[in-house]
Amino acid sequence: MFNPRFWEVIVGKEKLEQFRNEDGLWYESQGEREARYRREERAKAWVKEIREIIERELTQRQRETVKLYFFHSKTQEEVAQILGISRRVVGQHLFGIRRNGRRIGGAIEKIRKICTQRHLSP
Repeated sequence: MFNPRFWEVIVGKEKLEQFRNEDGLWYESQGEREARYRREERAKAWVKEIREIIERELTQRQRETVKLYFFHSKTQEEVAQILGISRRVVGQHLFGIRRNGRRIGGAIEKIRKICTQRHLSP
């Protein structure tokens, strides 16, 4: 079936070998590769520290909510059903509430504050 959005062009091996690696669409220099590896290592360390913050600094209910919502990609409604609480309470565990103009509670804000105190960034 003809698809004008996708054209396959057959090119012989000898023709492909005429191109340098640097000419390739996905070419990455040694310096770029090393920089990417450093970024990936920093990100891994950052994620590890975030997971430790979640385990040590959040309440058990906040921890359960965060894990289900972010790590298991559940909706707030699904988290509510799993934990036997209302969707509104799930939102409070995750994002806190406003009382007298101030934000109270919320796992995300707590994690954010600890990251700021520890100068963490990905």
